[in-house]
Amino acid sequence: MYKNSIWYKSLLNAEKTCLKEDKIKKIHYKFDDGNEMVEEYNVDTRVLLRRAWKTKGKLGGEGKWSVEIGDPIPEGAPNSDALDIMESKDQPALLKRNTRINIEWRIRNLPYPIETYSIKANNEEKLIIISTTNKKYYKKLEVPELARLGMPIEQENIQATHKYNTLIITYKKPQQILDMEKEWYEELNSVNPIKDMPSECKTQ
Repeated sequence: MYKNSIWYKSLLNAEKTCLKEDKIKKIHYKFDDGNEMVEEYNVDTRVLLRRAWKTKGKLGGEGKWSVEIGDPIPEGAPNSDALDIMESKDQPALLKRNTRINIEWRIRNLPYPIETYSIKANNEEKLIIISTTNKKYYKKLEVPELARLGMPIEQENIQATHKYNTLIITYKKPQQILDMEKEWYEELNSVNPIKDMPSECKTQ
């Protein structure tokens, strides 16, 4: 059960603050290991729109923010360190999103037809591996949502489509993840919103 996982317990034990802006609920987490996380939820749909992490610097200095789910940090944001995740407009660009029932990856600038792609679950490496028959593209996708709960990647849960030069891969969420997400959102209702949030969280 997810309630016995290290991940769920770390969420419960983390120091949490909440900020609401229009239809967006932002939660800032501080974990015991010094790492930080920011999540953004749509209040109407209760869907997680973005998750970003800030890990401690190797020498105890200020860490960098990295986006796990959602759009990259926009240009002009005060925290420019995270902008290195943006890629050239001509190169394949990966974006991961979360929906109510699926985990979704969109890889833009891939012109090859759908039959070109091989998309396989690899549970030895705990990855989804994308390759092409023309050997033009190869990518490993991490699925931390499953890894954190010790769940395997099921090939039958993977689907893919291709349109407008974009490869769209979806992974159907197992029931355990759906149950955890529903319960965790209810848990977050106990975190009272505050008027001010740390400035670095506002950029996420």
